[in-house]
Amino acid sequence: MNSGGLSRFRRVLVAGASGGIGQALLHALNSEPVEGRKLYGVSRSQMPDLPGVEWLPWNANQPELLGKRLAQADFCPDLVIACMGKLHQSERGPEKKLAEFDAGWCEELMWANCYSHLALASALQPLLKRDKELVWLSLSAMVGSIGDNHLGGWYSYRMSKAALNMAMKNLSIEWARRFPLSSVNLVHPGTTDTALSKPFQRNIPASRLYNSDQTAHRILQVAAQANSAETGSFYHWDGSKLPW
Repeated sequence: MNSGGLSRFRRVLVAGASGGIGQALLHALNSEPVEGRKLYGVSRSQMPDLPGVEWLPWNANQPELLGKRLAQADFCPDLVIACMGKLHQSERGPEKKLAEFDAGWCEELMWANCYSHLALASALQPLLKRDKELVWLSLSAMVGSIGDNHLGGWYSYRMSKAALNMAMKNLSIEWARRFPLSSVNLVHPGTTDTALSKPFQRNIPASRLYNSDQTAHRILQVAAQANSAETGSFYHWDGSKLPW
């Protein structure tokens, strides 16, 4: 981990923080002895008790409530990592063919994988300052890359991640004008051993299934290297750039 690059982040917010990757990110950041660092974990569900982390509830339909809470705390983030996302639920999973496509399920994934990230940005935008650095990372997925799609299938998930990529690209352009020191990017974390990927791990080689701590370490390395000159990038977890 590039600790020098990470030590500049004093006010950090991790959204979707109750998931495996979100918790690992907070643990990794909390283990760094950085004086004055303030950590917020944002989640729809109650987070486990993590020393040094303040938990805030999240409702994507009322993002202004989170904004008000953070404004009261005079919180201007310099690092935001948005981990919100959904791939499956009990009886629903990725569609293998068009006949399995369901518009309602697609809309649900759009909310979870794209709209929620824009709602978070909307909540935080009034807190940002033109002369302050901000690094934003949204967790995307390689399957959201149109250029990398050679297998097809997974209609709703692919579409929602491609929409997220476009949304964050848009945001990077707008915020570059309003907040010139901002860097808004996306990162593919790799297949991580969490509840999200659990039903799809059978055919994943052990060498390509990563634990949450590994993934958190890699995401933070990407954050440490981020800069405003390369805002609007889509990164692989190793720091290389992915095709749109």
